[in-house]
Amino acid sequence: MTDKVLLPKTDLRVSRLCLGSNMFGTALDQGRVDAVLDRFVALGGNFIDTARSYGDWIPGAPAGASERAIGAWLKSQRRQDVVVATKGGFFDLRVGDYRSRANPADVAKDLAESLEHLQVDAIDLYWLHADDPSVPVGELIDALIAEQSAGKIRAFGASNWSPERLVEAQAYAAGKGHAGFAAFQPFWGLATPNAEAAAAQGYGRYYDAAFADVDLPVIPYAGQSRGVFSKLADGGEAGLPEGLAAMYLNDANRARLPRVQAKAKALGASVNAVVLAWLINQSRLTIPIIGASRPDQLDDAFSALSLNLSAEAVAELAA
Repeated sequence: MTDKVLLPKTDLRVSRLCLGSNMFGTALDQGRVDAVLDRFVALGGNFIDTARSYGDWIPGAPAGASERAIGAWLKSQRRQDVVVATKGGFFDLRVGDYRSRANPADVAKDLAESLEHLQVDAIDLYWLHADDPSVPVGELIDALIAEQSAGKIRAFGASNWSPERLVEAQAYAAGKGHAGFAAFQPFWGLATPNAEAAAAQGYGRYYDAAFADVDLPVIPYAGQSRGVFSKLADGGEAGLPEGLAAMYLNDANRARLPRVQAKAKALGASVNAVVLAWLINQSRLTIPIIGASRPDQLDDAFSALSLNLSAEAVAELAA
């Protein structure tokens, strides 16, 4: 079992790993979704991340397929035992609407649909899935505070926002006597991405030193770096799928691989567990979002929680 941590300035106690769900309801049918979620909870997990848009890129899939699958599973659970996070304000992939939708009106529409899909009265942590720098941060914060006051969300955060906009938003919220964002969700993992390929594959800004000024917990997506180090350790560069190679094959990651392997051997752990431990042992509260298509994959991910890496080891792995 894993201990829960309190997200500062909220009443949300969450597991140190968050389960991502972008394949739920599409690549994973309801039976497989239930099996993965049941195992996640059995291991002590209680924090689930989804989005209004997840599954909308699959022709014929129902709108909000991932949310619907989670909502169906939630019927078998005590609602208060599960912390559900979802996201709104992203492109409407169903109709090919690629305008920016990070504005109060579109976010309100997405939130209403998410509540319906998840079959819940309130969402525990509501993320803005993207940002629109042309929209004043005050308009977005005011809208989220209004949804919170109406009881539709318990806390809110920002995904794929720049550090400058996060700092600006927090300052605005503080001026209103409100805590503002509870956390932020950047693209981050031990493997350094190739920026052009990452952008082409739809990934947001990668976490960097500029985020040091953002005084918030980090809940990064792609925390396992899509398993690239494990795949390199098992099959070498020739075995990497094309998209994964385009994203992560570079000299920085080639140099990191033997250090990750050596640390895994020294700790008697898997390469993937070391990759997750690198995030878990950061100096600021960091809760990686993990993925799993089978229940047994979660056992390895949770083994990372028992790996204590010193600050020196964390720095060495990323050198």
